[in-house]
Amino acid sequence: MKLKEGFVLRQIGDCYVAVAVGLQTLDFKDMIRMNDVGAFLWEKLSKDCTKEQLVAAVTNEYQIDAQTASADIDSFLQSLKEADLLV
Repeated sequence: MKLKEGFVLRQIGDCYVAVAVGLQTLDFKDMIRMNDVGAFLWEKLSKDCTKEQLVAAVTNEYQIDAQTASADIDSFLQSLKEADLLV
């Protein structure tokens, strides 16, 4: 899975936001707010990857167990799917 083209991630204080740029602004006029882990996942999803790769990256980076990481990633991916940001 991978993020659609036409979105950028920016840090504002201790929060991250993703917004549409270019032609994507015609269809997506919102922003997605996320924390550090969300931004980490966003960066990983800028390249094609699997959920298993995301779980491995998060467990390695944040020293949490795979079950917790998997549940959190599922929630994040669901938010991106609902916003139609994944291809």
